Amino acid sequence: MRSHVEYRTKDGGIVPSVTQVLKIISIPALAPAANRLGLLGINSNTYWKELADIGTISHFLILCYLKKVKPDTSGYKKNLVDKAENSFLSYLDWEKNHKIEPVLLETPLVSEVFKFGGTPDCVCHLDDKEGLTLLDFKTGGIYKEHYWQIAGYTCLLEENGYSIDDGIILGIPRTVDEFFIEQEIEHIHIQASGLIPFLKCLELYNAIKDYEEATKEEKCPM
Repeated sequence: MRSHVEYRTKDGGIVPSVTQVLKIISIPALAPAANRLGLLGINSNTYWKELADIGTISHFLILCYLKKVKPDTSGYKKNLVDKAENSFLSYLDWEKNHKIEPVLLETPLVSEVFKFGGTPDCVCHLDDKEGLTLLDFKTGGIYKEHYWQIAGYTCLLEENGYSIDDGIILGIPRTVDEFFIEQEIEHIHIQASGLIPFLKCLELYNAIKDYEEATKEEKCPM
């Protein structure tokens, strides 16, 4: 599984990841969903932890497949691996109608300009397109934050010399009541509608961090 990555600039400074930055935005659907689960007598934390594990394993299986390496899922319960394999098969059904030539797979990158890092899932030549496509694998639905995430990754990639033509978010189902979703985003829309919200989130993330560090120092005894 993907280990935690610490992103550092060339001068050694630690910077946040794209995922960390976007965690400051709440998902409005979570509270009503938790309430519905509670009415059914289901522990929402346990339920979502299991779905998160299925998503993590699914993501891992896809990337191991693209890297042509054998996945080791021994650290997870068999029933979760079995469900994740169904998600993986959903991905394969999509891929058999496409040609993918990976250029980068889970490669950590850092922006020296904006001071953040990230690890895009897959940058590839897709089908007959001349330019590069950024693929992002999601389980559990597609939210507006995922479009901003694509914009953040595109910013990282282009600063590091990879010109991205478009992005595709693949919403991969984990359960029978979820559906496969393919959402393509043209480069012009990535820049116009995604980058500004992402950079505003980054600005807010840094402002909150600076505030917390300042108030922590004020509370420290002499």
